[in-house]
Amino acid sequence: MGVLARRPSIAVAAASGLLLLLVSGRYGYHRDELYFLEAGRHLAWGYPDQPPIVPALARLMSWLAPSSLPVLRLPSMLVAVAVVLLAGAMARRLGARASGEAFAAAATATSGFVLAMGHLLSTATVDLLGWTLLTYLFVRLLQGDLAGPRPWLLAGLVAGVTLMANVLVAFLLVGVLAGLLISGPRALLRSRWPWVAAGVALLVGLPYLLWQAGNGWPQLRVAGDIAAGGSGSSVSRPLFLPLLLVQAGPWLAPVWIAGVVRLRRDPRLRCLATTFLVLVVLFLVLGGKPYYLAGLFPLLLAAGAQPVVDRVWRWVPTALVVLSLPAVLIALPVLPERAAGPAIAINYDLGETIGWPRFAAQVAAAYDELPAGTAIVTGSYGEAGALDRYGPPLGLPSAYSGHNAYAEWGHPPGRSPALMVGVDPGLLRDSCAELRTVGRLTSPHDLDIEENGTVLSWCVPARSWRSLWPSFTQLG
Repeated sequence: MGVLARRPSIAVAAASGLLLLLVSGRYGYHRDELYFLEAGRHLAWGYPDQPPIVPALARLMSWLAPSSLPVLRLPSMLVAVAVVLLAGAMARRLGARASGEAFAAAATATSGFVLAMGHLLSTATVDLLGWTLLTYLFVRLLQGDLAGPRPWLLAGLVAGVTLMANVLVAFLLVGVLAGLLISGPRALLRSRWPWVAAGVALLVGLPYLLWQAGNGWPQLRVAGDIAAGGSGSSVSRPLFLPLLLVQAGPWLAPVWIAGVVRLRRDPRLRCLATTFLVLVVLFLVLGGKPYYLAGLFPLLLAAGAQPVVDRVWRWVPTALVVLSLPAVLIALPVLPERAAGPAIAINYDLGETIGWPRFAAQVAAAYDELPAGTAIVTGSYGEAGALDRYGPPLGLPSAYSGHNAYAEWGHPPGRSPALMVGVDPGLLRDSCAELRTVGRLTSPHDLDIEENGTVLSWCVPARSWRSLWPSFTQLG
């Protein structure tokens, strides 16, 4: 494959990795990371809302260094470094000189997508690396730099492994297929190797696909809930494009737009520009999130870097990167917690990393006033994960939740009373023979985060938990 990066890309990638490492222990776990840690204790070939790789990775990092946030997030930092290096390598493949390569690497490193995904352990992080690796391979294949079965088999392996972390890579493959059919070169599809690569991807991802099929394809119901706005980070269709510009980095828009134009003008690579446009339309129609497209931005920034350098005053590329640096304050936990409110208003996920120890302590204070044998049931996997992480030293039992995979990990025994944390009030009125409020959660510094104001209730179930549990189960 050759050397992937020259000195400019290496320097930018190293600086990016150092920044991510320095802030990796600030604030706290994201709700999804808490969920991944618990899912890693229930290893399976699949879960209702995700494939198995990230929970397995969370388990591995937790085994290496229990309770260490920097270690848990180390893979994400390494992904960000690799993505920056690949952006520089793609810029070079597309004809960039050292200045264009450095600009491509710096633009990628300061993109909100890469900063945020390089900070948190998530399925999107692995997806970002998979898409970037695949687009790098596609560029080289389309340019004729690689030939024979080996690069296609490698592409299939990368796609399959990525599928075992995040199903969105299937959209990239569909988008590339559409791009080839619309913009060519269609002759590529007459070779058997792209189809062999697709078969390899399916074979590697088969365990997860079989798990989903055997469980009634719950991932589709999760996707439907996200499209309907059920996720905290869901966006309405009118906001999709504006948020795409903001999250990618508004000052970087001239660069990646130039990248789309650059790819469109190259007959060999035109299909990749078409892939991006097709996926924008597809995610708009399906109600996707802007970050679903994050994996294409290293390619677009790489393609646009040298054209921008060549067509503007010498200081403009540097100015665009400098103007993009405030994204660090929004994507990463740089500000003191008490001052994080404005950043949380823009970046929902930042608020999801604040206040979990305080939350567990408040639940424990309420729990200590309740009868012995009381169970704990939460309305979301994040709350359950936080209690499973921080609760044992406070004397709390393992939490139950009907949210996503937690629903499969058990329910309270018999008709035991339960402390209900953030459970839908209407559901409680229908399910409890006796119900009373016993507390309310508050956030640090009164920050506007999801758990602020969450009601704690004591419930004596009207029937056995086994019969009630299906009504507590939710996907999304």
